Amino acid sequence: MMSAALASYNSLPSYDELFEPGGQPRPQAQAMGRFLVQLGESGLRRRQKALERDSRTFGLHVHSASGRAESERKWPMDVIPRVISMSEWTRIARGLEQRLLALNLFIDDLYHQQMVVRDRVFPDEVLQSCKYFLKPCIGQNPRFGVWAHIAGTDLVRDAAGRVYVLEDNLRIPSGVSYMLENRSLTKRALPELFDSHHIQPVDGYVARLLDLLLSLTPRAVLDPTIVVLTPGVYNAAYFEHCHLAQHMGVELVEGQDLVVDSDDCVYMKTIGGLERVHVIYRRVLDEFLDPDVTNPDSVLGCRGLFRAWRAGNVALVNAPGAGVADDKLVYSYVPSLIRYYLDQDPILEQVETYRLFDPRQRKKVLSNLRSYVIKPVNESGGYGVVMGDRASEAELSACSRQISADPRNYIAQPIIQLSTGPTLCASGIEPRHLDLRPFVLSGESRYVTPGGLTRVALTKGSLVVNSSQGGGSKDTWIMDA
Repeated sequence: MMSAALASYNSLPSYDELFEPGGQPRPQAQAMGRFLVQLGESGLRRRQKALERDSRTFGLHVHSASGRAESERKWPMDVIPRVISMSEWTRIARGLEQRLLALNLFIDDLYHQQMVVRDRVFPDEVLQSCKYFLKPCIGQNPRFGVWAHIAGTDLVRDAAGRVYVLEDNLRIPSGVSYMLENRSLTKRALPELFDSHHIQPVDGYVARLLDLLLSLTPRAVLDPTIVVLTPGVYNAAYFEHCHLAQHMGVELVEGQDLVVDSDDCVYMKTIGGLERVHVIYRRVLDEFLDPDVTNPDSVLGCRGLFRAWRAGNVALVNAPGAGVADDKLVYSYVPSLIRYYLDQDPILEQVETYRLFDPRQRKKVLSNLRSYVIKPVNESGGYGVVMGDRASEAELSACSRQISADPRNYIAQPIIQLSTGPTLCASGIEPRHLDLRPFVLSGESRYVTPGGLTRVALTKGSLVVNSSQGGGSKDTWIMDA
């Protein structure tokens, strides 16, 4: 029998991750549903307060993208987890592995023979206008032929319950540390469920990441030195940089801590002198990585890094140039790329995407802007996105002018009513829209996190889940029904 808090729970006209339309828990969420009923809203609020207290104790926080110290705020997390069945997740994980295999083959092809262009599967004009295609990377051969070693792929579910890939994040995907800490916090808040149910663990990610970085050591070295390169304390993901470096037991460095010597090797400055560095997990964007190659005014990277990388003396993770597949226009070609490189149909569908540089597609979108989400192809964090059904007439007019002035820089996608999950709000347990970012490690083999970072739009009815835009998160449980 439903508790009073859950009896009044009404999902929006969307697929609810925990409850079926009749109000009963889905098969994989039976235990969660019973537990919520037993706990009641008052008990749930006590667990939420304990979770928030632990979060403060652990120092979890998030910066807004403004980069100001005063923009730091507590990590917003909801105590009610999201539950996905193991049978569904097995298929999703296979689809993610397939997608990343094809994308890495695509990136490698672009920096070598460009057969995909010659065979007219991918347009040369799109490649030549891609901001993230770096000509200095042509001919480079990263180990295992992998460029995007770490990826965060955003998934959404529509009102019919179908899962789609929304976008790929192949430059510097963030959020995995929050996924790990969400699990730690939820274990403390809901220990009974972990004691009585087999929930797929996520805490093996750090060991897998370290193994991947070790495998990328350029030459046989008995004790390679690995560092995490951060832009600094004001970066929005600085907490994650610290977290991963600490848990892997490696040094966290800034660009000023590194130097490339005349031998084309990278060294870290220490109080004992220079120490050779073999692998750099870099959280600095390509355009700031090496002032000799990209932005000459950058002080975030290190002069000579590209030279050392091209000489094979250091591994850079992700490899420079991997962002060529991060362009949202390139995303629209991924199903064709999977068929071209793997001779397979895509396991996972992706959201229908209109290429606005195409006059016919542009005309269709501009004639009905309210039906679409308009996205700049090179932005992240939800910035520059226009939700057609919520924009004012002035905003739509400005958007139309921007598209007409630079159609290559925009794509359009139909508005999807993202799935919802019950979320503890000020007024009770209410549905809030969700997405999911699983993380994929690629090297000699591939590893997909069991679940990922579920992001929540905390504002009622909002479809914007990004933490930089005020979104929150939930723990994600993969478990048998």
